[in-house]
Amino acid sequence: MADVNPVKDFIAGGFGGVCLVFAGHPLDTIKVRLQTQPTPPPGQAPKFAGAWDCARQTVVKEGVRGLYKGMAAPIVGVSPMFAVCFFGFGLGKKLQAGEKTNAELSYIQLWNAGMLAGVFTTVIMAPGERIKCLLQIQADAGSKKYAGPVDCAKQLYREGGIRSVYRGTALTLMRDVPASGMYFMSYEILQRKLTPEGKTRKDMSVGRTLFAGGMAGVFNWMVAIAPDTLKSRFQTAPAGKYKGVGDVLGHMLKEEGPQALFKGIAPIMVRAFPANAACFLGYELCMKFLNWLAPGW
Repeated sequence: MADVNPVKDFIAGGFGGVCLVFAGHPLDTIKVRLQTQPTPPPGQAPKFAGAWDCARQTVVKEGVRGLYKGMAAPIVGVSPMFAVCFFGFGLGKKLQAGEKTNAELSYIQLWNAGMLAGVFTTVIMAPGERIKCLLQIQADAGSKKYAGPVDCAKQLYREGGIRSVYRGTALTLMRDVPASGMYFMSYEILQRKLTPEGKTRKDMSVGRTLFAGGMAGVFNWMVAIAPDTLKSRFQTAPAGKYKGVGDVLGHMLKEEGPQALFKGIAPIMVRAFPANAACFLGYELCMKFLNWLAPGW
């Protein structure tokens, strides 16, 4: 197992994360708007009939740029977040391998290392997710409270201090810790299975890397979708509406039923494959370049 290099992880992870955001943000916007749309009165249809209708209404009202609302926040946070994420995963593997640097870790050990990465990223992820969600839904609500991500962060801090900025951190942990375990474990398993016999993962084709990364994203969201819906509701609700995670869940189940936990699953799954394929391809290509540029660094 190669030594963890935080500088290379930062650069490659950041590049992979930027690739992910550009590839997947439009469908993320649709997901958030579906998850946070108001419950319609009895006998009335919901505002959006589905993912396609949400995309159509967004483009008609706001243009294509509407699909990229709130992208600045994840772009700003994505480089350090993915650097920490990939560093956390590498560190988790190294800690479990101990002195056996060339040992192949078990699936459970890969899951554990991935969960450590999820803990590491939450500090950066939680405020970025809150700002992103608020910006994504404000245009749809017909009012413009925030001028941009910086203005949003300032207003949140003025309204409730650092606790307001980090609102939803527990839910972000509930989503990212198990989901990150699945994310990295499934990617590593697929990399092993898809590596040609007698070759190493350095010899993996672009197509196989894209497939492994894309499927890792799909498996990640199979675990993350329900807590992500709860997180979006909690982070975009007016202050004081919900007392905590249990209160959000109780309201959703009572008013909309268990299917409400899976709102936005269509755009999530459509987005998951290309976005995460782009992320892992960007990461692997950047790491190859860095290893060629500075093999002993």
